[in-house]
Amino acid sequence: MAAHNPLSAMLVEEAGFDGIWASGFELSAANGLPDVSLVTMTEHLSTMRAMAERTSLPIVADVDTGYGNAINILHTIEQYEGAGAAAVVIEDKTFPKVTSLIAGGRQELLRIEEFQGKIEAAVHARKDPDFLIIARDEALIAGLGEEVALARAGKYAAAGADMILIHSKQKTPDEIESFINAWDGPVPLVIVPTAYPQMTEAPAIALKKVKMLIYGNHAIRASVTAMQKVFAQIINDGGIQNVNAEIVPVSEIFRLQKMDEVRANEERFLR
Repeated sequence: MAAHNPLSAMLVEEAGFDGIWASGFELSAANGLPDVSLVTMTEHLSTMRAMAERTSLPIVADVDTGYGNAINILHTIEQYEGAGAAAVVIEDKTFPKVTSLIAGGRQELLRIEEFQGKIEAAVHARKDPDFLIIARDEALIAGLGEEVALARAGKYAAAGADMILIHSKQKTPDEIESFINAWDGPVPLVIVPTAYPQMTEAPAIALKKVKMLIYGNHAIRASVTAMQKVFAQIINDGGIQNVNAEIVPVSEIFRLQKMDEVRANEERFLR
């Protein structure tokens, strides 16, 4: 499940998910910015590190295009692995990128050879062999078709990628299912069923080659939904007298902040 700050990461863990997607889209939105490479590596890395300090779940870091070329990737991997990420997803777009699901968006891909070099650099830079390098194949997003997407994915796997994330903006899972059925590469697949929510976990698991589903932007969408509803009600009611019973009490925020531990430590150590 996506998260965009430490609190949302904590809620992901409480809900029972297996891991956290440190989403570039969500962090851009949380900063009121479009997802077009405006959030810097420093900003994203700082948020991801703060998430890692507040949760025990593995974090898959969305590093977009890797913040530069293969030389930059060497530094990116060193920093994200050191900050507590369990994996990174690097996409094969040019920098600056444009978010994948926007209608009519500019979707330009790197040359295959150049992106292979970025994957090879990422594999070379990691210290822990269990740190996953996930290559994000955007050929379907760019409208280049399944044959190109499969060819690119095969090259990325050959360069050392541990998994291939294949993305689609079609409103049904047909395009993704076709790719999955045609994929005979040596590594498993990751899918992000944002545009095709009919693809639930059971049918994805049945396809066998899919080993990770990412719910890519539902934390920020849920946050916006809740805030818009609550803020509108307060305006309409001329106060908080009605909405107060519909939102969590302050005591729930205290619980998430672990204020009980603060009080216990005050009693123990403040003299």
